[in-house]
Amino acid sequence: MTSAKIISGTEISEKVLGEVRGEAEAFRSRHGRSPGLAVVLVGDDPASTVYVRMKIRDCGLSGIESFSHHLPGDTPTEEILRIVKDLNGDDRVDGLLVQLPLPDEVDTVSILDSIDPAKDVDGFHPVNVGRLVRGDRDVLMPCTPAGVMRMLDEEGIDPHGRRAVIVGRSDIVGKPMAFLLLHRHATVTICHSRTPDLDRTVRNADILVAAVGRPLMVKKEWVNPGAVVIDVGVNQLTREDAPGHILEDPDRVKDFDKKGYTLVGDVSPDAVEVAGWYTPVPGGVGPMTRAILMANTVKAAKWRAD
Repeated sequence: MTSAKIISGTEISEKVLGEVRGEAEAFRSRHGRSPGLAVVLVGDDPASTVYVRMKIRDCGLSGIESFSHHLPGDTPTEEILRIVKDLNGDDRVDGLLVQLPLPDEVDTVSILDSIDPAKDVDGFHPVNVGRLVRGDRDVLMPCTPAGVMRMLDEEGIDPHGRRAVIVGRSDIVGKPMAFLLLHRHATVTICHSRTPDLDRTVRNADILVAAVGRPLMVKKEWVNPGAVVIDVGVNQLTREDAPGHILEDPDRVKDFDKKGYTLVGDVSPDAVEVAGWYTPVPGGVGPMTRAILMANTVKAAKWRAD
């Protein structure tokens, strides 16, 4: 029996995109051009290709001009750096992102560090990371953590004084998520797959953010009854590896594609039975990440024009 309130990232993202459209139209009326987002994709990673296609679609829906650069997988670091430099100097481009992950042969750190911090709509540049850690309000924040905070706000969930546990320590989600929650006066614990007694730590969470990238790692029994469960993970699961509670759920079974795959999060979906709030996969954090990217692009355009 479902007890948790579902936090729909799809619905909240539509609200965010509506705000972005209004701001983009106002920008165009004032400056005679649309805000611009440039995306650099290196190689043909299937997931990255889909993400970039969706980001370009979101640009069209938001009144943002998109510039796409799809490079072969064997493009050397020096060539990518040259393209980033050109885009840094292009006045039509307000936001610039290089889709991750990059091929192993590419120096990812050098690429990210070469992006103009004023155009760094992913929020990965050291300047923006430092400003986020310091607690600056006017900063381009990483899209997924910023999207999570917007979801909490939309649901009226105040982190102040709550125990927040983040499972995952990546530079993209786990670490910035911790600082955003700290700045809102939560008591934050960061843990990961090697944390001893992980289940006991997770069970203490009033707000749980799962971002470790392991399908169904967080079990229903780990979840504190009534907790806010934010599932950032997006993982492929085969029918053969699916646990019984998924195979017994007709709504979940129909999601398996012809090859026997379905998308699941890092949290077992039966946790919805004990949580107070719950973000589904798909339809939870994913749409918010892209919506915040659009919002960051318009924010960057306004800052650069002022």
